[in-house]
Amino acid sequence: MTQTEPTLAAPLRPSTVDFGAILAAHAERTARTLALRPGNKDRLFDGLMAAGITHVTVTFDGAGDSGQIESIGAWAGETAVDFPATEIPYAALTWDDPEVEMRQLSLEDVVEQLTYDFLSDTHGGWENNDGAYGEFCFDAAARCIHLEFNERFTSSELHTHDF
Repeated sequence: MTQTEPTLAAPLRPSTVDFGAILAAHAERTARTLALRPGNKDRLFDGLMAAGITHVTVTFDGAGDSGQIESIGAWAGETAVDFPATEIPYAALTWDDPEVEMRQLSLEDVVEQLTYDFLSDTHGGWENNDGAYGEFCFDAAARCIHLEFNERFTSSELHTHDF
């Protein structure tokens, strides 16, 4: 009698990872992060107004799995101005600490951080594949942030003809 080797792999053991707990922790962290946004926006708008900056424009562009901010411009009415060296508190969560960390960031750095945060929140993956581009306007006087988002995609059309 000859012995043959089994042809099927042994079944995998059931996972010991609690995916429900992972998803719940992620949802809780997301909620905590979103709860910090209004305060960060208020401190930014207060700092911009104190510096005489009426609005800030931010252009971004992404494709092929990378994306970046192309420019950040500060304006006092219709006049381009430089950002002052002013720093303001910015509340953030780090991955390894559940406590809120207050960082001192320049006005321009807070604008950059919020830009990336809002892109991630509203259009996660904006930098992937064909990518996307657009512009944010941080309107300090109206205390609002406006996003114009342009998504790129590859398209194909089939045309058939019988002659």
